[in-house]
Amino acid sequence: MRNRTDDPGEVVVVTGVGGMGSAVARRLGSGRTLILADHSRERLDRVVAELGAQGYAAHGVPTDVSDRASVERLARTAAEQGRITAVVHTAGVAAATAPVRRILDVDLLGTVYVIEAFEKVAVQGTSLVCVASLAGHMASIDGEDEAALATAPAEELLGLKAVTALGDDPTAAYILAKRANHVRVQAAALAWNRLGARINTISPGVIATAMAKAEADSDAEGHMLGMLDACGAGRPGTPGEIADAVAFLTGPEARYITGSDLLVDGGQAAWIRRHMRRPG
Repeated sequence: MRNRTDDPGEVVVVTGVGGMGSAVARRLGSGRTLILADHSRERLDRVVAELGAQGYAAHGVPTDVSDRASVERLARTAAEQGRITAVVHTAGVAAATAPVRRILDVDLLGTVYVIEAFEKVAVQGTSLVCVASLAGHMASIDGEDEAALATAPAEELLGLKAVTALGDDPTAAYILAKRANHVRVQAAALAWNRLGARINTISPGVIATAMAKAEADSDAEGHMLGMLDACGAGRPGTPGEIADAVAFLTGPEARYITGSDLLVDGGQAAWIRRHMRRPG
């Protein structure tokens, strides 16, 4: 009898083929059809070729997550390949490398598009994990604004008061977008439950990826790396550790977990809330 995890009819979708996405693909993709999506065709082709040479049944689908139609094509393509077991949305941009509008288009709207497109093709047992961030736990948003971020139609999100008040501050935009990921997933959990499917977020802290390096390089005073020492972790996390956490959330051990966030940050949030000395 064929083992369930070796069923070629099972499909795993990973958006973003950077450090986290590639690690997740390797962790979840063995014996399954692996659909990889990224906006960079060059990077996508390279990772697909690497995984193919290592025995994975990997296929690339160029996708711009900030474009609803592009995400919907990805979802349809994945569904045509078999039963979607896991969708892991790692695609995103950082405050150090993107302006406010790009952050909102990719990190905020892109996540909404992924949630909505894959809800249409989710089946019994499908698990979606959206990569949010420790930053989302640092947001200070009132209840009314948070409720709007959780439930407003996608076409109305950029006009919300909390969004228009951001001005030209990329860091504030990133924090808001990642908190919106949390509450959007919470709001979607009921619909996914009714499909027999699950949806969660994972919130990494500082992880050793190219994106984190860009953030660290832009942090002239070294606050980000200093926080790792101060909180006791002493190091950044690795993409493999995020992949392990994603494997848990998409696996049978987490079948009763949905609408939740898993914070994987080496204790950074706990230190910020309980130990960090604040001015004044």
